[in-house]
Amino acid sequence: MNLRKISFTKETILADAGRPTAEAITRAVAIAVLQNPFAGRYVEDLSPLFAQGAELGEMAMKDLVALLPKPATSYGKAAIVGVNGEIEHGPAVLHPRLGKPMRDALGGGEAIISSNVKIGGPGTTIDVPLAHKDNIWLFDYLDTLTVSLADAPRPDEIVAIMAICDAGRPHPRVGKGRVT
Repeated sequence: MNLRKISFTKETILADAGRPTAEAITRAVAIAVLQNPFAGRYVEDLSPLFAQGAELGEMAMKDLVALLPKPATSYGKAAIVGVNGEIEHGPAVLHPRLGKPMRDALGGGEAIISSNVKIGGPGTTIDVPLAHKDNIWLFDYLDTLTVSLADAPRPDEIVAIMAICDAGRPHPRVGKGRVT
């Protein structure tokens, strides 16, 4: 894997809508910028990107988890593929093998890890969906975290994002579970 850089960001939410939160909510994000070995050409076998996803998870998740003061309750992932790549390159990094190291670092996770992928250039923002790590139907944990890097992705890069949070939304009033 040819990694250009990795950035870690932590945010703590203490108030929202003019009201203090019941407790501090901490979100942490790892953003990795890697060279896309398939930029500019169609390749049938994307498995080298599967391995890069696993490697990124192994490398970043321990440091990411250490940024939270409490255990993570929700997670999400995303990718921005530079314009010389194709949309399929993002899922190739995110889906086949990144989930295992994410779950391992959190001590488990029964629910699907929500994700988002798009193509863009430097400074492109992406909304990383967050959902409860064990129960996708816990609506109070459905949230979004918007991230970007000013200098990435370059045309031949992929930005891979892993996000975790130690609580749900600041003032949830939608419901504790599945509504039909």
